[in-house]
Amino acid sequence: MAKDQAATPTSLRPRGQNRAAPVADAPKQPFDPVKFFREVRAEARKVTWTTWKETWITSVMVGIMVVATSLFFFAVDGAFSFLTNLALKTFGGGASS
Repeated sequence: MAKDQAATPTSLRPRGQNRAAPVADAPKQPFDPVKFFREVRAEARKVTWTTWKETWITSVMVGIMVVATSLFFFAVDGAFSFLTNLALKTFGGGASS
């Protein structure tokens, strides 16, 4: 890409200049399962696994948030129910028993 195009935002460039040139596809190599599993094992060794303590703390925090959220929605639902019943009793005008 030219230097003057690098500083120009994509939306201001003329059509066709904001796309990269097509790259020729390399010929596909046959699938090698042994190489694949070797690479998978090498990547799995790089993973940083959490400790049991970190897992336990995270699980407890999720449980606390579930309880807090359920109590919040229980309270909001109760408030809306109370207000709806109050409005229906006050303004309903229907047959009362």
